[in-house]
Amino acid sequence: MVEQFRVRIREDSLCFSAAHFITYGGGVCEPLHGHDFAVAAEVAGPLDKDHYVVDFVALKKILAELVGELDHRVLLPTRHEQLRLELRAAEVEAVFPGRRWVFPRAECALLPLANTTAELLARHLAEGLRNRLVALRGEGELEVAVEVAESPGCSAVCRLIAAGRFPTAPGGRGKIRGGA
Repeated sequence: MVEQFRVRIREDSLCFSAAHFITYGGGVCEPLHGHDFAVAAEVAGPLDKDHYVVDFVALKKILAELVGELDHRVLLPTRHEQLRLELRAAEVEAVFPGRRWVFPRAECALLPLANTTAELLARHLAEGLRNRLVALRGEGELEVAVEVAESPGCSAVCRLIAAGRFPTAPGGRGKIRGGA
């Protein structure tokens, strides 16, 4: 028998309100708009010495910190090919062909993303969660998934899988570990 352990967290408190715009098709830019984003997470991995994949209290605290960094902010991608960001002491100027915005710098979240889609926001949060969990546990054998919902029924999920460690279904490649 193979054991695989996963913990999930989904709470109403794990949400953030933010403004963003999406670009697509090489030159189309949506109007600036906002969402009340909801966040959920799942972590899989071996049990630690206390028989946890990760403690729910620690997981919720980390997620709340990550979500708090985005709450009530304008989400701006710093790796966008066509968006130019001019950072000043008190403001951020964002220029896209045919469009220009100026935002208070303290109200912006400058994200290392190519666009602020739900998919890339999920990856950004998943990477942050994985990095903080690895620092907490002292190992990197975790699979992390984060779901970001823009509205009820519309969400994106990013799953970061530790290479060769945790297949998502029996019969997959890799070594499965678990505690007894």
